[in-house]
Amino acid sequence: MQLQKNINFYYNYEQIYLNLRLYKFELMPMMFINKLIASALPLMPQRLVWIFSSRYIAGQNLDEAIKAAKKMNNEGNMVTIDLLGEFITEMTEAERNRDDYIEIINSVEKNDIDGNYSLKPTMFGLLIDKHACYRIIRDIVKKAVEFDNFVRIDMEDSQCVDLEIELFRKLKKEFPKNVGLVLQAYMRRTMDDINGMLDLNTTENPVNFRLCKGIYVEPENIAYKKYDEINNHFLKDLEHMFKKGIYPGIATHDEKLVNGAYKLIEKYNVQNDKFEFQMLYGVTPALRKSIQDKGYRMRIYVPFGKQWFAYSTRRLKENPKMAQEIIKALFVRG
Repeated sequence: MQLQKNINFYYNYEQIYLNLRLYKFELMPMMFINKLIASALPLMPQRLVWIFSSRYIAGQNLDEAIKAAKKMNNEGNMVTIDLLGEFITEMTEAERNRDDYIEIINSVEKNDIDGNYSLKPTMFGLLIDKHACYRIIRDIVKKAVEFDNFVRIDMEDSQCVDLEIELFRKLKKEFPKNVGLVLQAYMRRTMDDINGMLDLNTTENPVNFRLCKGIYVEPENIAYKKYDEINNHFLKDLEHMFKKGIYPGIATHDEKLVNGAYKLIEKYNVQNDKFEFQMLYGVTPALRKSIQDKGYRMRIYVPFGKQWFAYSTRRLKENPKMAQEIIKALFVRG
């Protein structure tokens, strides 16, 4: 009975999409269509959503993530391993997540993966108890240090930014070679944040920032909204990092930004070991290869875990424009 309901839901949803394609989305504003799809897709059976998600998520368990990481390594990419999860409600979850990360680190090192680690502080109770969160994340960083490896602190939405910078500062002072941070170019404050952390930057141990556009929905007084405006600030932030001797992870799938980065690398004669490009697992493989073909280093963000469905649907709600690509992945063949 439930299987038949799922099948009916699937084909009814497919018909909606085909009708929209037939009329070339001209009957309704694209924004409305995207929001409609974003609201409906989380109601679909998880196994159908996985058809899309499996392109961008490395697996639902550690063995699958290790396999995906090895594949990326074999294709000439470094990786960043990330266990999906965020915004926990109980600190007991934070302790379990710490234990999972310790297991991940042991497995990655045992398998000789060329990669490091990334984590979201709200997965460890940042908004519940920031001091306990720091102690738990410190345990993870300390474990990575045993293997001379590195942990990236993800930047989350605007309510978390100050707390995550505070967390990063404390960890960076204790583990100067082994911890980095994410910065989001669409945030109006990002240039000030870069300047505010220059005291941590040294020639021996440069600050390591992943620079991305940013995905969380924020009010206009906090974040830039226009495409050209965001891109302009991305390149300004990147140029400032090069000038200050900061090590940037240039995280983008936007060809305009990639070309802009090329120009800055040439302008400042930045050596190849002083930066890297970064991309998400499964996204823009042709652009990724073109960057590698120029001799630049590439790191792939490899997310995995049981929280894949919540992660996928949450990201879809935050960025409804993704809906078009999701529906194509689900229903369009060839």
